[in-house]
Amino acid sequence: INALTNAAFLFAAGIMAYRLRDDTLPIAWGLVFILAGIGVGSFLFHTHAQSWSALADVGAIALFILLYLFAASRDYLGFSPLWAGASVLAFFPYAALVTPLFEQVPILGVSSSYLPVALLIAVYGVILLRKHPQTGRGLLIGVAILMVSITLRSLDEPLCAQIPIGTHFAWHILNAIMLGWMIEVYRRHMLARSILQG
Repeated sequence: INALTNAAFLFAAGIMAYRLRDDTLPIAWGLVFILAGIGVGSFLFHTHAQSWSALADVGAIALFILLYLFAASRDYLGFSPLWAGASVLAFFPYAALVTPLFEQVPILGVSSSYLPVALLIAVYGVILLRKHPQTGRGLLIGVAILMVSITLRSLDEPLCAQIPIGTHFAWHILNAIMLGWMIEVYRRHMLARSILQG
């Protein structure tokens, strides 16, 4: 089930590729390809649990996070490409600092490596609510989906005895929805900006 539900990532990537068919947004297209890569990498890890497949799984997720952070800093907050790149580099000490704190959170601590991402998206969402309310709300919706997803991922092992199929598969499905939605938020923001500038 966990292997098969990785098709959700490919499905979400396909939907967003269709949504972007008339748009020239290089970063959005890059995110779509990485989203498909997440599905492939996760499928490989769930069918061949080896170090190389784990790297393919985690590496694709990390690449999506970092590219989206660059895009959000540059295109949402208006940073220069240099400062947007700096924000990407700053993610590493930020995650190293807050992840141990999230490890102490009951139940969710097992997914502590993902919680800094949720916090960061929430911060960007709140910052954007005044200047770009639609984008800010979109990011906060993304956070809400991600938190439900993280909760289900964290409950997988504790509920294993009661739910033999686990809840990890729901993490895949909701994550695919959330990542596709994040690309859609970016697409809408860039199209709205293009209209204003045009």
